[in-house]
Amino acid sequence: MQKTFPGLQLRPSLYFQWETRLHFELGEDIYQFDQNGRLNRLRFETVYTQANTIFNEIFSREDDMVLVTNVYKLKDSKDKNRPFKVYKRGLKNKELLYHLTVKNLPYLLDEEEEDEMYIAQYHLKCRTRDLNSDYLIQAACNEDFPLKPNFRSSKRRNYPDVFFVNLTRNALFFIYDDRGCEVIAANRETLRPLYEKHQEWMDEHSLEDARKLFI
Repeated sequence: MQKTFPGLQLRPSLYFQWETRLHFELGEDIYQFDQNGRLNRLRFETVYTQANTIFNEIFSREDDMVLVTNVYKLKDSKDKNRPFKVYKRGLKNKELLYHLTVKNLPYLLDEEEEDEMYIAQYHLKCRTRDLNSDYLIQAACNEDFPLKPNFRSSKRRNYPDVFFVNLTRNALFFIYDDRGCEVIAANRETLRPLYEKHQEWMDEHSLEDARKLFI
């Protein structure tokens, strides 16, 4: 991946690391809670639909890909568990679990916590057809709310980040929570269909960046 995206770090805010990029706001300005203070199911169903639409524009069934998960751990933690909710529940083909790899990386998200935390980054090469993508997308969107499915673990205080890396199209898709998602690509033409179809899901700043990209 470093050959295709030199210098890129798989962490939140891919948008600010790469020039060939799109950012989408999810939820269409529908508030997370209804008038009675309950979770607004309409918003979350809208978010799921939008995120799935974007995913399906980028990933075809036979595309080769890597499902990458950042798990944020305390350095003195004895937690050796793999992100069960991502891979075991997120895969249709469970035999692929034997090929799951992990590497430990410095914690680069917060300087104040850098000495206490590290990133256990899991990689699994597969094809799009191997994923339970609806589950993965909904769980990524549900980070901040008590909804199912989710990736929450009682053993970890931080929610994992999941990145969908398309090796066939040289593109990455990341949902940071129910508010939005990022897409980057090596070639701007990979992003053009998304730009042309879903400009209404971009805020003013992101739309201006996209217009400059496709001039």
